Amino acid sequence: MRRFVSKRRRPLAGLLLPTAATLVIIAFAAWGADSVSEAAREEQLGAVRRSVTRAAVHCYAIEGSYPPSLDYLEEHYGLTVDKARYSIHYHCFASNLMPEIDVIPLTK
Repeated sequence: MRRFVSKRRRPLAGLLLPTAATLVIIAFAAWGADSVSEAAREEQLGAVRRSVTRAAVHCYAIEGSYPPSLDYLEEHYGLTVDKARYSIHYHCFASNLMPEIDVIPLTK
């Protein structure tokens, strides 16, 4: 009987499945991290827009009119925006109507 005779294996075939599985796991992890960071960017963009809107409504509640510019909100209501990351289009066409507020990300 040949009980202790080793079977010949192919060394490359034994590494193929673990390597492929590792690459698939890494690809899914990278895709998941990108998906999470994109969701975080969208949430930050929404938070900036809500902050500007909230400051404008606060001004309207106190003064009876919407602020004429974004600079007015920054100066009188303490609004701070990272202008290196966001461009804010603030257009007030009437003092009694809600201004148009668009937030555009500058970096990705």
